[in-house]
Amino acid sequence: MKEKELQPQENKMGVMPIPKLLMTMAVPMIISMLVQALYNIVDSVYVSRLSENALTAVSLAFPVQNLMIAVATGTGVGINALLSKSLGEKRFDRANKAATNGIFLAACSYVVFAVLGLSLSHFFFAVQTDIEEIVEGGTAYLTICAACSIGVFMQVTFERLLQSTGNSFYAMICQSAGAIINIIFDPICIFTLGMGVAGAAAATVFGQLVGCALGIYFNVTRNKEIQLSFRRFRPDGAVIRRIYTVGVPSIIMASIGSVMTFCMNQILIGFTETAATVFGVYFKLQSFIFMPIFGLNNAMVPIVAYNYGARKPDRMIHTYKLAAVCATGIMAIGVALFEGVPELLLGFFKPSEQMLAIGCTALRVIGTHFLIAGVCIVSSSVFQALGQGVQSLIISLVRQLFVLLPAAWLLARTGRLELVWWAFPIAEVASLILCMIFLRRVYSRDIKPMLRESGAASK
Repeated sequence: MKEKELQPQENKMGVMPIPKLLMTMAVPMIISMLVQALYNIVDSVYVSRLSENALTAVSLAFPVQNLMIAVATGTGVGINALLSKSLGEKRFDRANKAATNGIFLAACSYVVFAVLGLSLSHFFFAVQTDIEEIVEGGTAYLTICAACSIGVFMQVTFERLLQSTGNSFYAMICQSAGAIINIIFDPICIFTLGMGVAGAAAATVFGQLVGCALGIYFNVTRNKEIQLSFRRFRPDGAVIRRIYTVGVPSIIMASIGSVMTFCMNQILIGFTETAATVFGVYFKLQSFIFMPIFGLNNAMVPIVAYNYGARKPDRMIHTYKLAAVCATGIMAIGVALFEGVPELLLGFFKPSEQMLAIGCTALRVIGTHFLIAGVCIVSSSVFQALGQGVQSLIISLVRQLFVLLPAAWLLARTGRLELVWWAFPIAEVASLILCMIFLRRVYSRDIKPMLRESGAASK
């Protein structure tokens, strides 16, 4: 009797009705992602008040920041998939090992980026531009972000532990609190303390450290599904391999975005530095549309992974379809904003006439691919949830490196900047075609046999 009482009850991811479950888990994550997106925009708005060169410096730093986030979130996806699947299989010891080894990997990642940031930040900017204000401001900004990146790595990891066990409300508090702290301290550090661009970095890392501290607290005191203990801890090679089987493709997939952004900046700077500034502003604005979908995905992945481990294919399919419909609805709002009021969106960043002219064209052209992108993002996350991150990696490689960059380069050869932005819709169509091919294959190979099993079992 005592043994029965000690067994954890079935997690809500295996029993709660899918619409209620997805909304219960997704809404807190979407809110926290929206707050994060608001920080991204507010941060750049404040920096734009310094000068357009200051805004360009922060924009050029984005690929490296994105790379740090890619490593953190990619590893988190691996932790998420393994931990949720282990809970679905009732393998609680392996779930605990996934958590502790994930925290260890986050600490290792921080050390690597701290060393690289301290030694190579100036070189990174010097190879992109010879404008001293951009180089000096960007170096200061990036050095602080990298040297203090322990906050971002640990915050993301502890948030993923909460999300993996269905505690998305606490993950929302962690991320939202960090972003709000950031927003509050941005003007204080930038203007009141006179730190300039470096002040934006200081506010960023302070917010991340606060989010990290809250993540630790909630996992220790509120997360009953896993037990965090580092007593006699040793890295477990088998668990780390399982985390990185899904995590490495996710890391590479997200890192490709950094490569794409860096290369696009070089193509655009060939026209004018203002074009690169517009590209940076676009990423800040589109995050307000894409971040909610990433929040939706963060809710969907553990649900699909859990029910995959529990052999419940109907719940997996229902989750995917509902997430795809929600993502399309969110993207429709993005299309309306980018096509209807680009001048209003750009106006927050104190644009010059040249920046406004370039930016309005860019937003209207790029916004045409949003509806397709919503479906592609959700589909790629399904592959990650099933532990098949290679498909997601292939889609991202094709979209961003094999289609988008060559298309942008070829369109740039025409000498017309306005044509370069069409590379985004072209790449998204290629991404959609691949997604449909891979989804069909996964359904036939993995989902259909499970549906036959569940049908036979019901008989």
